Amino acid sequence: MAYKELSGDELYTSCRLQDDAFDSTAELEPMAQPPGQRRALEALQFGVDIKEPGFNLFALGASGVGKRALLMSVLNARADKDVELFDWCYISNFSNPQQPRLLKLTAGVGRELSKDMLQLVEDLLTALPTSFQEEDYRSRRQEIEDEVSETYEQDFRKLGEEAQNQGIALLRTPAGYTLAPTRDGAIVTPEEFAKLTEEERAEIEKKIADLQVELQRVVSQLPMMRRETAHRIKALNQEITRLTVEQFVALHCSRYEAHPEIIDYLGEVKEYAIENAEDFLPPDGETEVDHVKQRAKHFSAFQVNVLVDNKDVQGEPVVFEDNPTYQNLVGRVEYVSQMGTLLTDFTLIRAGALHRANGGYLIVDAANLLRHIYAWEGLKQSLKSGEIKITSLQEMLSLNSTISLQPESVPMQVKVVLVGEPWIYYLMDHYDPEFRQHFRVAADFSAETQASDENQLSFARMIASLVQDNNLQALDIEAVRRVIEQSARAAEDGEKLSLDLDRLTGLLQEANYWAKADGSELVRLQHVEKALDAAEDRHGKMRELMGEQILREIKLVATQGQQSGQVNGLSVLQLGQHSFGLPSRITATARLGRGKVIDIERESKLGGDIHSKGVLILSAYLANRYASEQPLPLSASLVFEQSYGGVDGDSATCAEVCALLSAITGIPIKQNLAVTGSMNQMGEVQAIGGVNEKIEGYFDLCDARGLTGDQGVIIPAANQVHLMLAKRVREAVAAGRFAIYTAGHVDDVMTLLSGVEAPEVEDQVKQRITELLDVQKSLEASGDEKD
Repeated sequence: MAYKELSGDELYTSCRLQDDAFDSTAELEPMAQPPGQRRALEALQFGVDIKEPGFNLFALGASGVGKRALLMSVLNARADKDVELFDWCYISNFSNPQQPRLLKLTAGVGRELSKDMLQLVEDLLTALPTSFQEEDYRSRRQEIEDEVSETYEQDFRKLGEEAQNQGIALLRTPAGYTLAPTRDGAIVTPEEFAKLTEEERAEIEKKIADLQVELQRVVSQLPMMRRETAHRIKALNQEITRLTVEQFVALHCSRYEAHPEIIDYLGEVKEYAIENAEDFLPPDGETEVDHVKQRAKHFSAFQVNVLVDNKDVQGEPVVFEDNPTYQNLVGRVEYVSQMGTLLTDFTLIRAGALHRANGGYLIVDAANLLRHIYAWEGLKQSLKSGEIKITSLQEMLSLNSTISLQPESVPMQVKVVLVGEPWIYYLMDHYDPEFRQHFRVAADFSAETQASDENQLSFARMIASLVQDNNLQALDIEAVRRVIEQSARAAEDGEKLSLDLDRLTGLLQEANYWAKADGSELVRLQHVEKALDAAEDRHGKMRELMGEQILREIKLVATQGQQSGQVNGLSVLQLGQHSFGLPSRITATARLGRGKVIDIERESKLGGDIHSKGVLILSAYLANRYASEQPLPLSASLVFEQSYGGVDGDSATCAEVCALLSAITGIPIKQNLAVTGSMNQMGEVQAIGGVNEKIEGYFDLCDARGLTGDQGVIIPAANQVHLMLAKRVREAVAAGRFAIYTAGHVDDVMTLLSGVEAPEVEDQVKQRITELLDVQKSLEASGDEKD
C-alpha cells in the first residue's frame, strides 16, 4: 500500500446528529441504562435471576463505565420485593455462656423482643424487692433464721450447763468462746490456780480438755447450720420469686405464641431468674429507684442482641461494603477493658456485611477485598459452607491465646457481587482454582461502543440522564455534538464512543460551571470548549516544561534540514488521566560487524520488553530483506537520545528501521517529518496508540518554531480511523501549513522521509552490505596470512 497525504476532512469524525433531532437535552427522555452494555446487562439479569449455589457475580470493566449504577438498576428492577426477611439475634446460652445461641425471627420481632426483655428486667427489679419486703416474707425468713439460731444457742446452753456442773465456766469473748475454772461461782484467777495442788490442777485441766472437744464439735456445726439457713432462705426466695416471675414472663409469652423458639427462650429466662433471684435485690444503702436505673443495664444475660434488624428493609437487602476487611465481612466479637482485663459476652457480638446482606445482595470492590488479609478466604469460606461463622482473625492465624466466644453460625443466603477491573478477575481466576466455583457469572462491561447513528442518539439521551441526575443545566445540540466527539477522542477511535461515565460526568459538570459563569440558561458549544481547554491547561505544566526544553534546544529535536541516521520519533507520556505527545530524536549507527543490532535502551536497562521485541523484529526484517542468502556483516546501535527514563512500546519501530537504513546507506533523512508506527517482520506498518496526542505534540513544536508548510507526521494507515485531531491541527492541514501522511509499509515511510524510492534504497543497502562483506573477507584473509 502506497503512502497517502490526508486532507483536513479526513482528520476528524464529526457527530452525525441531525439538526432536527432536538434543540436541547431537556427534550430527550433520560436513558436509564448506558448504550453498549448489552452483554453485561444480560449477564447481570441472569446472575440475579438464577438462585443456584455458586452463581455469584463478578462485574468486570474499566473504572468509570458505570458498573455499580447498572448493577443497581438491575437489582431495583428484578430483585424480589415480597421476599420474606428475618431478624437474626443472639441470646444467652444459660447452660454454656461461651456458646451464645441464635434466634431466627420474623423481621421486626427481634426489635420488639429486645425491648420486652429490657422491660422484663425493669419489672423484676421493681417488683421483686417489693415482694421481699412484704411482712409474710420477712416473718418466714425470720422464722428460718430464728430456728437455726435457737438450735445453735440450745447447744451452747447445754454445753454451758454441763460445764457449770463440773465447775467450769463457758465464756463468750470477742475472739470466740473459752473455758475457765470456777470456785463458789467466781472465775479462778491464774494466781489462785497456781496455788492449787498438782492433783487439783490436773483434774481441772482434764475437765477443760474434755469440754473443749465438745465445744469444737458445737462450733464446727456452725458453717453447716449457716449453709442450711442459706439454702432454706434461697428456697424461700425462689418460692416468693416464682410467682412474680411467672406472672411477668407469662405476660410476654402471650405476645409470642406464634414463635415457639421465643417461648422456649422465655422459659429458660424464667428458670434462670428464679434461680438467681438475689441478683434483683438492691444492695444495702441503695434506693429502689437507683437500683432499677443502675442495674437494669447490667443484666446482660437477659438482653437480646439484635444482630440484624430487617424491620425497615423493603425487599431484598442490597449492601455495599466499601471496607471489606475480614471482620467487616463475617462480623466480630468486641471486648471491653475492666481493671486491665478484657471481657466480653454475647451482647458484644457485631454483625458483618454478610449478616446485613443475608437474604439479598452484597456488593464488594474486588481490589479492596484482596488488600485485606484473609478477607477473601473468609468470604470464600462462608460461600463454601453456606453459613457465617464469626471467628476472630487471631483464631484464623492461630494467634489467639485468650478464651473467646463461639457464637452459633448464621445460615447464609447471599448473592455476592464483586466489582473490579478485568485484570483482577483474570488474576483471581488464574491463581485460585476455587474462584470459578463460587463466581460462575461474569458481567463484562464494555469500555466503548460503536458510534452508529442510533448509538449517538442513545448517547445524547444518556447525557440527558447525567444532566438530570446531577442537577445540571441542559445542553443544546451543538454542545451535545461536541461532547460526543470528545467521547470518540477519549475512545481513540472516530468510529467508537467511550463509555467512561466518570470522565463524561466531569466534563458536563465543568461545562455547566462555565455556562453559569456566562449567565447562560443552556450549556452551549463554547462552554464545552472552555471546559476542555481549561482542563487541558490545568494539566499542561509538564507538557509546557518539556516543550520548553526542546524550544530552548536543551533537548535536541530538529524540525528542519536533513541528517543521516537520525529520525524524529513520537511518544506519549501518560500522567494520570492526562496524556500528551512528545517528539524524540532517534539515532542509529552502522559499522562492520556480525549482524547484531544493539538496543542501547535495553543494554542500559531503560528499555521495556515490548521495545526490545520491536528491535528484534526490525533486526529480523533487515536480515531477511537485505541479506537472506548471506551473512549480515554489520553491527548497529539504536538509541532514544536524551532519554533518561524508561522507554517501552514498539511504536518507534518504523522510525528506528528508517534510521538504520539511513545509517547504512548514508541517505539523509528529512528532519521536518516525524514518524510513529510499529512494524512486523514483513515490513508492514501496524497501528499504534495515542496517535492524536503524538501528532499534536509534534505540531505544537513546529507551530512554536513557525510552520513552514513542509512539516508533517507519518502515521500507520490503520490509524486513520482513530484520528480525532484538535481544531488547530485540522485548520493547519486544510491551509497546507502542515501535512499528515499514512503509510502501509516501511518502504513508504522511508520514501517519505528520504525522497528516495524503495528500489533505490534497497540497491544501496545491498551494495553497502557487499562492500562490508568484501572488507570482512579481506580482514579474514589478512588474519590468515599473519597466522
